[in-house]
Amino acid sequence: MSQPKLIVFTGPMFGSKTTKMLTVLERASYQNKRVIAFKPKMDERYAKGEIVTHAGLRFEANIVQTGSEILDAAHDYDVIGVDESFMIEGSANALIDLYRRGKTVAVSSIQLSASGNPFDEVKDLLPWATHVEVCPAVCVVSGDDAYYTVRKSKGFSEIEVGGAETYEPRAWSCTPFANLEFGEN
Repeated sequence: MSQPKLIVFTGPMFGSKTTKMLTVLERASYQNKRVIAFKPKMDERYAKGEIVTHAGLRFEANIVQTGSEILDAAHDYDVIGVDESFMIEGSANALIDLYRRGKTVAVSSIQLSASGNPFDEVKDLLPWATHVEVCPAVCVVSGDDAYYTVRKSKGFSEIEVGGAETYEPRAWSCTPFANLEFGEN
């Protein structure tokens, strides 16, 4: 048995996280590995039943709401891909379980909300990762590397599905929380 991997691509919106994850899945397919992908039920941007990048790349995916749904569907596969894992309740435990069973897992997900709070699913997954790549976008204000996502509209929930009409990537100095005291939100 080959060594399993738990690969996490994280960073702000528009940092090509999903593109990098899909590259891992595509490569595994070329290696004749059994590959399955998942996306959260609440994310209906671009298409149902497919993971679609902002640039239009597509990959067939199972739509799930919980980590237990991932476990139920993934047991016969070698490589599991999950897009936007922060939106899937229980995904961290499910993916860690699959990794511990010898599966390779590739995840793309933002790690912080637009208000600067870490998402529990990603926070719980990261210590188990064998590879973490933070994928910066380009700050729409300064042109620098952007590691944070800012919501353009006033929203009330930590998770609000949207694209460029709702969110934009920002460098630290261009975020509203850059001047807050630690622990203040």
